[in-house]
Amino acid sequence: MIKLKEKVGYGLGDMASSMFWKIFGMYLLFFYTKVFGISPAAVGTMLLVTRVYDSVSDPLMGIIADRTHTRWGKYRPYLLWFAIPFAAIGVLTFYTPDLSETGRLVYAYITYTLMMTVYTAVNVPYASLLGVMSANPRERNLLSSYRMFFAFIGSFITFMLLQPLVDFFNGIFDPNPTAAEALAESTSISEYPTGWVCAVAVIGVLCAILFFLCFKWTRERVKPVDETKKNTVKQDLRNLGKNAPWWILMGSGLAALLFNAIRDGVALFYFADYIQISYKMPYFGWTMATIYLLVGQAANMVGVALAAPLSNRYGKKKTYMTAMAIAAVLSVFFFGLQPDQIVWILILQASISICAGYVLPLLWSMYADIVDYQELKTGTRSTGLIFSSSSMSQKMGWALGAALTGWLLAWFGYSQEMAVQSEEAIYGVRLMISWLPAVSCLLAVIGMAFYPLSEKKVHDITEELERRRSNKLKQD
Repeated sequence: MIKLKEKVGYGLGDMASSMFWKIFGMYLLFFYTKVFGISPAAVGTMLLVTRVYDSVSDPLMGIIADRTHTRWGKYRPYLLWFAIPFAAIGVLTFYTPDLSETGRLVYAYITYTLMMTVYTAVNVPYASLLGVMSANPRERNLLSSYRMFFAFIGSFITFMLLQPLVDFFNGIFDPNPTAAEALAESTSISEYPTGWVCAVAVIGVLCAILFFLCFKWTRERVKPVDETKKNTVKQDLRNLGKNAPWWILMGSGLAALLFNAIRDGVALFYFADYIQISYKMPYFGWTMATIYLLVGQAANMVGVALAAPLSNRYGKKKTYMTAMAIAAVLSVFFFGLQPDQIVWILILQASISICAGYVLPLLWSMYADIVDYQELKTGTRSTGLIFSSSSMSQKMGWALGAALTGWLLAWFGYSQEMAVQSEEAIYGVRLMISWLPAVSCLLAVIGMAFYPLSEKKVHDITEELERRRSNKLKQD
């Protein structure tokens, strides 16, 4: 039985990852276009191109982690080794050197690629921990829920701190008193560059500390039935290619993550250019866009808290499909909302985010089930490789979402140089926060309908693997 301290420790790892991941998902497109001065189309292309590289680096990292042997285990050491590089390169990503437009784009390509490399080196082994901390599917459901609950706490902290920190540091370091006064009265997040790098540095230090705690408080327990049996990389990849549940979960999970990525990526544009409510919360300094994001993260945590009990009662597959179907219907209603209907905007944001909160821990738990399924079929346990595919789908979902957002903003005539956007551009923003996420939800539901690992099937696989491990111990 895993103790509470270890469950919390495991959750702290994704709390750290999520703090940076949400900055990338929610603020990076805004930062590159509004602060760094790169066109939306160029940013969208950059985000997609770097994901091609990531599609190779994630499985490669999984293969490396599976073949790592240290006194701390296979996967935990990477939390220790890459915690500080994770924070440092994150800061460089939001640094704004004085370069030409081409130079800025090249700098963005280099720093963002480095950031995703370090993110992979930490997050793939971290995700793989779920498959070796416990062999019990219900306990893994709980661990996955702890993971996602703390991930959303991390996101909540990011949304709570980032905009006030950006404004705070800009107020200190901006040499132009007039600009500082304008910033204090502004109702949108600052577009001055100085505060961005300082704010991300503060959050980066927090991330490094959380990774160290995750390393210290967790343990690896689950071993393969036959530890002497070793596959080549080619055999591992061939076995994975034959794993039908893995293919189905990859497709459905990618659609679910695309749903989140599109909604998150366009949110700041939605409020800056369509809602345009002149409001800033006293004392905290949160704009209405930040309040919208905070409501979403709080609702995500509610969904995560309900995921384990609901999936244990009704099954992961049914819970997943129901949540995605509801999210699709609710997303459509977003399109008809008017700027003065802020209460309904927040209500829909909360309702959709609860559904998203159900889904994400189920995805990670199902990848752990697929690890067991593949061990039963092949006799080897490729935990890192399989979980790297989940990380890859997460990145691909966010990258495709960001790329689509950037391309569509450009296609609808959105310009980072215009203070007031055209009606066509605003129509595109509204479309991207409503109908496009709804279509992604429906694709996720259709994909999951073909997923073959029922609760009974997973239970039978677990029992058979336990029987084999027991027999192996008796023989030894």
